[in-house]
Amino acid sequence: MLDYYAILEVSSSASTSEIKKSYRRLARLHHPDLNQDARDTQIKRLNEAYEVLRDPKKRAAYDMQCREKQQQAEAQAASVRSQQQVKREPKMTWVEGIFGFVRELKKGLRDE
Repeated sequence: MLDYYAILEVSSSASTSEIKKSYRRLARLHHPDLNQDARDTQIKRLNEAYEVLRDPKKRAAYDMQCREKQQQAEAQAASVRSQQQVKREPKMTWVEGIFGFVRELKKGLRDE
């Protein structure tokens, strides 16, 4: 998913007028008629980003998708961290297990 805010060089809290102002500046900068080095893909991305961010309904839907994607990424990262933590925890050897079992058995016999 493209980051439309980054494409238009505005923050996610930018107003509609700030978005429009940035779009016009960037469109002029990247327009093929005004800039020989401009790429067609860049102006298409600008148009796509502006089309979504200027419409309040489309922008709200886009922001919701971004939040969901961010939450999924955070959940996945947390899962990876927990799996790594499990791998790092020391494992008990069979000798330690036997001694631990005997210790618990003795505790149980004393408590009775």
